Amino acid sequence: MVEKILANLKKSNCMTDNTFLQAVSEVLNSLEPIINSDSRYEQFAILERLVIPDRVIQFKVQWLDDQNRVQINNGYRIQFNNSLGPYKGGLRFHPSVTTGVLKFLAFEQIFKNSLTGLPIGGAKGGSDFDPKGKSDFEIIRFCRAFMRELYPYIGARVDVPAGDIGVGSREIGYLFGEYKRITHQYDGVLSGKPYAFGGSLMRPQATGYGVVYFAREMLAQELQESLEGKVCTVSGAGNVAIHTIEKLQQLGAIVVTCSDSDGAIYDPNGIDLDRVRELKEGGKRLSLAEYSHQVPGSIYTPKSEYPNEAHAIWQIPCFAAFPCATQNELTLNDAKKLIENGCIAVVEGANMPTTPEAIELFQREGVLFSPGKASNAGGVAVSEFEMSQNASMEKWDFDKVDRKLDELMRQIYKRVSLTAKEYGVERNFVNGANIAAFKRVAEAMILEGF
Repeated sequence: MVEKILANLKKSNCMTDNTFLQAVSEVLNSLEPIINSDSRYEQFAILERLVIPDRVIQFKVQWLDDQNRVQINNGYRIQFNNSLGPYKGGLRFHPSVTTGVLKFLAFEQIFKNSLTGLPIGGAKGGSDFDPKGKSDFEIIRFCRAFMRELYPYIGARVDVPAGDIGVGSREIGYLFGEYKRITHQYDGVLSGKPYAFGGSLMRPQATGYGVVYFAREMLAQELQESLEGKVCTVSGAGNVAIHTIEKLQQLGAIVVTCSDSDGAIYDPNGIDLDRVRELKEGGKRLSLAEYSHQVPGSIYTPKSEYPNEAHAIWQIPCFAAFPCATQNELTLNDAKKLIENGCIAVVEGANMPTTPEAIELFQREGVLFSPGKASNAGGVAVSEFEMSQNASMEKWDFDKVDRKLDELMRQIYKRVSLTAKEYGVERNFVNGANIAAFKRVAEAMILEGF
């Protein structure tokens, strides 16, 4: 059955959808222990329905730059599955955005959202617009034009987009302002809003903190280990990476790496997070190469000097690795090096950053491996907390949100671990996560009919 579904998808999806096909293949193959356990899955064609989006929305975005020249971008929203609740997933503004990338992200979002136990479905959207180098007014005009095309398809009980790469609270604020102007409604149609008008405390920190909360629980339960005093490597220098580093440091870990699209930093004394923030946050967006000029003893490796099919970050000996940059950034060669250097756990902060070959090796060699759909679910969880606060017109304090996030990540670990044991694949958190998430979504699809 799985082979037939994948063959049909390959026929109907173009070559730019390779990441989507990779994600579907990983999920479907991991579901083999459960597919034959309930005849209703075949009777209601659950797998066939699950791998096809409810709808793929594409639109033209026309906006004026600062020279009053008309600019054109593509806009998208992939509403994949809403069996558990309103569609939920981020908007990404980046030149790499295509329907294939968004289908992969939206498909993953179904399972991630299911694992939270919260009433939210899976979606993703965005544009090939690049905010880098644009003025504030150009970003405002683009966001207004984007929302004019998107607004008919979203709503507080329909589809609630959030931020993603290139879309922070600033962009969400501009998008919300245009939605309000068009509809005259002040509701929770977007999450990740500025705190001043409906945003939740701790939303920027949520994904990174959640990754570390999951890692802490996994290490404590599986190995009776803690992160205190342990050397950890983190890739990326965006929001997820920065807050993963921050929480690791708060728990006493020694984080020695971070990276950007140009290269990687190794600081044996521990990453100076304030220095990284100075370089990467606000309007500067400077290369991490500058870090090595400012911090004695640190080493910067340009991307052009990376070994073949390997990355500088993962050559550094560590106790635990946290890939928080982009998909397929941790290869088989990287996995071999991490194992050789004594790494005992890999916890994904990005979406699908580890190649299938690397995951297989980690599992074969007994390295604890957590897929992003489990360990990086904290971001969407706090987005749902924001929806709850908006619906009740409440404001939760930072400590309450943090406590709820910590407990939710513990529950995700427990759900994934127990499911893996139940289906005879103990410590295989990929299969455990996919099976646990699938069971919840499939049951809702069956109960709703077709």
